[in-house]
Amino acid sequence: MLEQLEKLIRIDPAERGLISSEARFGALAGGELAPACRDLARRARHVVLVTGFYIPLGTPPAAETDGPLGTALLADVLLRAGVSVDLVTDRWCAPAVRAAAEATGVPVDLVQVCPFPPRPGETVSAMHEWEADFLVDAQRRGISHLVAIERVGPSHTRESAWLQSGGQDRVALDFSSRVTANQAGHCHNMRGVAIDEFTAPLHRLFERWPERVGGLQTIGVGDGANEIGMGRLPWTDLVRRLSGEHAGRVPCRVGCTWTVVCGVSNWGGYALAAGFAQDRGVIDLLRRHTVESQHDVLRHMVSAGPAVDGVTRQPTATVDGLDFETYIDPWRRIRALLGIA
Repeated sequence: MLEQLEKLIRIDPAERGLISSEARFGALAGGELAPACRDLARRARHVVLVTGFYIPLGTPPAAETDGPLGTALLADVLLRAGVSVDLVTDRWCAPAVRAAAEATGVPVDLVQVCPFPPRPGETVSAMHEWEADFLVDAQRRGISHLVAIERVGPSHTRESAWLQSGGQDRVALDFSSRVTANQAGHCHNMRGVAIDEFTAPLHRLFERWPERVGGLQTIGVGDGANEIGMGRLPWTDLVRRLSGEHAGRVPCRVGCTWTVVCGVSNWGGYALAAGFAQDRGVIDLLRRHTVESQHDVLRHMVSAGPAVDGVTRQPTATVDGLDFETYIDPWRRIRALLGIA
């Protein structure tokens, strides 16, 4: 069943992400969804969900519609199954994430907002203090999983690409031929534009917390190589699947225990929720999340957030350039597979 779920989200109708590269370069990170779902179903106690991808050139500038939708649905299913949850984002993306939570029925006070960008009078130390306090609270609540859904992370450096390859000098040389020193180690969008000033460094939770919390498992969901979790996959493999001169500086260096690659990141959130519910024996928790309700959530995000389509940059009830009927089809098929169509 879990393997069938993964097949349903590993499609790319717009042919714009990593999944579309599989016809030429072979499967990428297949088989990751099942163990992630099983571990969530059997060990989840307190889960921290990180999402929000800001589009500074959007009309208006806002978080994109991919990410918060799938995160909110997963949060709702976890909560109704008795798992405590926090949703984490930054100030740039908070309005859209709150709107998605509100429309999904997730208490808005569960949205934790990192104090970035700093407000007048605030210093960088405020962000560090927030992280330290948040970790203490997460440990007190028994954090078991840290999940990123469509959350950008910093790109590779020459050293990280070299270390990831096991010290292959040819990889370091290839990296240097593609990426300048001042381009390395930054968060980039799919166009290769650095967006650090619009992105709180929430990737640090994935880099630091596993060392401080015994047994903490991490899950990364993405569709384009620049998301948290992609650091588990070879930089060389990701680069060859991307197009453009900027391909080398796009892949994120931050890895996770499991990396779920899908055509649209929201679909990864849907599949994690469905797989969790199936393995836990609580499929009925998915019933309320109908196709129509997802359309309502999407429209509310766009109007109340606001939020924009990450591809078109417009405030429309679409995701990654897909009209709603195309976008929602995998969720419709997931519901049919589980017998709740």
